[in-house]
Amino acid sequence: MDHKLDGKTALVTGGSAGIGMGIARCFLEAGGNVMITSRKAEKCEEAAAELEGLAGQVDWRVSHVGEPEQGEQVMEETVDRFGSLDILVNNAATNPHNGKTIDVEASKLDKTYQVNVRGPLLWTQIAWNRWMKERGGCVINIASVGGYSTSRDIGVYCMFKSTLIHMTKQLGAELGPQVRVNCIAPGLIRTDFARVLWEGERGRTIAELLPTKRLGEPEDIGKAALFLAADAPWITGQTIVVDGGEIIRVDPPEA
Repeated sequence: MDHKLDGKTALVTGGSAGIGMGIARCFLEAGGNVMITSRKAEKCEEAAAELEGLAGQVDWRVSHVGEPEQGEQVMEETVDRFGSLDILVNNAATNPHNGKTIDVEASKLDKTYQVNVRGPLLWTQIAWNRWMKERGGCVINIASVGGYSTSRDIGVYCMFKSTLIHMTKQLGAELGPQVRVNCIAPGLIRTDFARVLWEGERGRTIAELLPTKRLGEPEDIGKAALFLAADAPWITGQTIVVDGGEIIRVDPPEA
């Protein structure tokens, strides 16, 4: 396995920070070209400037993944800029509701669905019709280890991440052999998006419980994404859990 993406182009949603930027960095270091997209021009520009100078070329466009017509535009501009659209990373996510699922407001439920489920499906549809159906490609969805469990505070988010995991299976079955569709389910990653979950003593406590004894970094997910994009030609419809051992951890006995 050489983990090379020479000449291939990836579009990474939510690519201006956190996990998305970690994936973009790993792809660029492997020689791929990367179009990053997110909602804020300033953050995209800052991220692209930070990623400039790696082996591949980077560019950026502003878009909202909940708006499929913006996906059409970004993908057209990606092909115009780099000549192809070989990899789509559906990374952008939101979590406007914190609390019990039974108490979620309809507007927050709709927003979570729009970004975390509807967006990845429709953007994959656009990539399929715009480029991949005829030329092949790879789709990588970013779910969460929470998609395999329940949660006291982020149950709505976990519910839709579970849906994304199943969507990956369904699309993997439908889009082969032209396109492979896989998923990564991260554990707790040290990003601004998840800061409330890991900052301070809480994060240190969680890390100590993990078999790996540390929290995840964006590049941990980037390396998994690079493997799926570059060196996994016979893997599709699967979800790789990258969580430092969170799912299999054994909590210490109570004192």
